Amino acid sequence: HGWAFTLKQFSELYADKFKIAEDKLMKRLWGDQFYNAKEKKWSKEQTKDYVRGFTQYILDPIYRVFKFCMEKPKADALALIEKLGIKLTVEDKELEAKPLLKTVMRKWLPAGDALLQMITIHLPSPVTAQKYRMELLYEGPHDDVVALGIKNCDPTAPLMMYVSKMVPTTDKGRFYAFGRVFSGIIGTGMKARIMGPNFIPGKKEDLYVKNIQRTILMMGRYIEAIEDVPCGNVCGLVGADQYIVKTGTITTYEHAHNLKVMKFSVSPVVRVAVECKNPGDLPKLVEGLKRLSKSDPLVQCSIEESGEH
Repeated sequence: HGWAFTLKQFSELYADKFKIAEDKLMKRLWGDQFYNAKEKKWSKEQTKDYVRGFTQYILDPIYRVFKFCMEKPKADALALIEKLGIKLTVEDKELEAKPLLKTVMRKWLPAGDALLQMITIHLPSPVTAQKYRMELLYEGPHDDVVALGIKNCDPTAPLMMYVSKMVPTTDKGRFYAFGRVFSGIIGTGMKARIMGPNFIPGKKEDLYVKNIQRTILMMGRYIEAIEDVPCGNVCGLVGADQYIVKTGTITTYEHAHNLKVMKFSVSPVVRVAVECKNPGDLPKLVEGLKRLSKSDPLVQCSIEESGEH
């Protein structure tokens, strides 16, 4: 359906009506808080004429919108929608029943707003989080310059960036390397060490020393070229896809160890053999599997002894 809500959203809607501060009202909208509309009083115990705040002020309006969109005449539904301040386009107003309900709920309580609100309120900032997460993230000694740079989220420390996924680009077969900068600053044209998950400090296996072609800011479907990105931010890199399969660490410090590879809560369970109807298309199949493997962190591709892919 694509809609969601938080107590904060509803407390913002009702704050003016009740003349109560938002944070106080939020406490009234959850748990054992009951309201009597006649006496205009709140109580912690449910007695006659007292209705739970969450039910009266959050669930009832939502149920009402559902009922009006699904069961009542369309004119009544549109009147209620207007009352709520939801703006519908001419095409939206022609919808009936469930499609109308979905559109209304998405516009009234968009899931994105609720999610963003929860992220900003509940998730710690990189400066706070990296102080205690460094030990879980970094495989090397916890007292070297890189570890301290990650711990303090220090833009003057050597660069440490973890590439967590590859995002397909509009160019055929090319990917943006998307990840987060944990310490230092990554910029266009700078020379860096690109270390794959199999890199062992002191060896040259799975290690490339290359220039970063371009740093970009990724905003949904749009990208914006950017000069440099300091620690605590996420960004995309152009050109690194030639050296990284799925994930990797990018650093400027010669003795840096890898950042730990992400663990997934699920593991691949379905195994499928794929083959070409036309044997001449085999190179295309192999190329397609490579790209699929690169763009999806959970997909594993292999070739059996029998020649099955």
